[in-house]
Amino acid sequence: MKAYLDNSATTRPGASVAALTRELLESGWYNPSALYKPALEIQKRMDETRQLCLRAAGAEGCRIIFTSGGTESDNLALIGHMRTRRGRGEVLISSVEHPAVSACAEELERMGHKVRQIPAKKDGTVDLKQLEEMIGPETAMISIMQVNNETGAVEPLEKIAEMRNRICPEAAIHVDGVQGFLRTPLRFRSLGIQSYALSAHKIHGLKGTGALILAGVHPVKPLAFGGGQEGNLRSGTENTLGILALGEAVRSWQEEDAERIMKLKLRLWEALKAQIPEASVNGPDPAEGAPHILNVALEPVRSQTMLFALEGDGVYVSAGSACASRKQKISPVLKAMGVNPARADCSLRFSLSRETTEEEIGYAAERAAFHYNMLKKYTRR
Repeated sequence: MKAYLDNSATTRPGASVAALTRELLESGWYNPSALYKPALEIQKRMDETRQLCLRAAGAEGCRIIFTSGGTESDNLALIGHMRTRRGRGEVLISSVEHPAVSACAEELERMGHKVRQIPAKKDGTVDLKQLEEMIGPETAMISIMQVNNETGAVEPLEKIAEMRNRICPEAAIHVDGVQGFLRTPLRFRSLGIQSYALSAHKIHGLKGTGALILAGVHPVKPLAFGGGQEGNLRSGTENTLGILALGEAVRSWQEEDAERIMKLKLRLWEALKAQIPEASVNGPDPAEGAPHILNVALEPVRSQTMLFALEGDGVYVSAGSACASRKQKISPVLKAMGVNPARADCSLRFSLSRETTEEEIGYAAERAAFHYNMLKKYTRR
């Protein structure tokens, strides 16, 4: 048996997405910028996908730019907006952000802006008290993820937006919603944020496709130049295959999917805790975090050792962000949360999707317990 529990890294394309992909490869490959009927039909379907994504994010009436994925969307949101400023400004980025956001700091500093990290609490969310002390008249932008990709911590976006409105209403708020879109509720317009990034392959779409939602006339300058597609913000012939597949992934999502995933996650934690009493959670209480992510410390067994042992049984999990998995270093997210290095080095991320089954949950917990009880005997203390 196999148990794929690394859905925060990527999800398997849904059945309807796979069927649509085959159809488009055969008959839907036209350039949407052309003026003949088949191309205009593709353009129409792209516009339908825009509206689907906007409605799903509570962003009706806003703009949406299709990109190559979450990383490009985040870069366009941060660097693209700060390029519109005449003078220098300060950008506040949470200390637990994905590299798609945190790695923008160096470029922003080269542009002359000041970048500061917002400290995190032990549960993985930003420290609101310290954030309030950091915000001031010089604050130009705040970047906070919706859901942490390693711990599943859900950020208090409403409180952050209220704080911004009260102290520095001119500052823009960008939200990396790659791990939150569809799985955690969001009302873009009523929240009052300026930009929101999402990725298709995290919700059973295809890799290489994402989007950036923009509020009203929120200013952004392009990162690349060319034919002027996507409102002159993302030139290049559109990835119609990926865009329409994104639309199908959104269309096929059911409201009850998140609730079902949460039940499976809680069942997984109960099974792990029952069979491995030493197990503990990194981040929020499992019932309070996002429905699909569970980060567990299995001291004293190192995560890399457990990963290889579980892989041998067909159980696929991770030790953190897939973008940093080959760098073999302690997770910056867990470090920012104050998790000690020894514990962080023994932590695994289990991430579920709507395709996860109860059988996978039971099998993964049983194999994890088997390997843990064997390996801990040979671990130096």
